[in-house]
Amino acid sequence: MDEPIKKQKTFTPQEAKRKAESYCAYQERSQQEVRDKLYGWGLHKTDVENIIGYLIEENFLNEERFAKAYALGKFRIKGWGKIKITQGLKLKQVSTPLIKIALKQFDPNDYFEKLTTIIIKKSNLIKESDPYKKRNKLYQYALGRGYENNLILEVLKDNDLGD
Repeated sequence: MDEPIKKQKTFTPQEAKRKAESYCAYQERSQQEVRDKLYGWGLHKTDVENIIGYLIEENFLNEERFAKAYALGKFRIKGWGKIKITQGLKLKQVSTPLIKIALKQFDPNDYFEKLTTIIIKKSNLIKESDPYKKRNKLYQYALGRGYENNLILEVLKDNDLGD
């Protein structure tokens, strides 16, 4: 049997504006997320851009605030490094200058500490007797989390992990 195609509800520009306000008030959003949502609600380009302009004017939408919140959240909660956070912000179409501002808010000591914690925690989970293989697994894991090459090597050296 064919499954019915779920049709997204369409809204008038006034309804969409109200819904977009609450959508942005619930959590920080990028302009692109809101734009996609508005198009999904069946609005046309001029209505979408008018609503985006209104949301920015009324401070419901602030790209810098979004970039900072996204970066801090991904770092603190998910333990992501700057490289992965940068990729995530680029996917959300945040500008490069705002990405730089968002990444500057990290305290270098906290950042290094977080990386150390992540590597030590992972080290305790890896069942590998060969120290070189273990070190490589830890290195690859930290790279996958978006941390910088030189910092990973420093943490591995400082903590004698995998040796």
